[in-house]
Amino acid sequence: MIFFRYESFRAYLRMYPVTAALIAINLVLYGVVELDGGPYGSDILYRYGFLQTEADPYVTTEWWRYVTSMFLHAGFMHLFFNMSSLLIFAPPLERLLGHVRYTVLYMVAGIIGNLFSAMVHHGETLSVGASGAIYGIDGAFLFFAIYGKHLLDESSRKTIYGIIAIGLVYSFMNTNVNASAHIGGAVAGFILFGLFTWKKLRSAKGKR
Repeated sequence: MIFFRYESFRAYLRMYPVTAALIAINLVLYGVVELDGGPYGSDILYRYGFLQTEADPYVTTEWWRYVTSMFLHAGFMHLFFNMSSLLIFAPPLERLLGHVRYTVLYMVAGIIGNLFSAMVHHGETLSVGASGAIYGIDGAFLFFAIYGKHLLDESSRKTIYGIIAIGLVYSFMNTNVNASAHIGGAVAGFILFGLFTWKKLRSAKGKR
């Protein structure tokens, strides 16, 4: 089962430095926003960089918000669930891809998720949180479960399918969730993981 974590804290930091850094950045920024009055006021979150599309539907004048909004959260539970997912499910992907490609996938998936959200809602909504990037991780694992199943144990494959199914249901059942960002991030992660690993997965399958 690839999602069980047995590492000590020091081993986790050494083996998954990018994941650890991403979690640390999210936690630090949440603390900074809390000290500045808490995350629930949109004016405070706006100062720190959430994605607001009402005045500028495609956020062309402040494009950096496509990135900064990925590291902000609208409350403790929002932060908790996203960071728990990152803590548990991201490490195997960092090991599979290596630190650089993993970082690229995470960031691009988050940005594409936000961009897709802006395109779908067209000036009607705001976006904040790491879930677009995290769904990029889910999309990557979905590709792995489909095309690299010869390298995965059955429990890991079932877990991946279960995470995707639960995530989709949750995204569409909860009106406070930005489903567009989730879908955009997942599709981006699926495609990027395929681009990064397709040759290697086919080669490994041929050797079996």
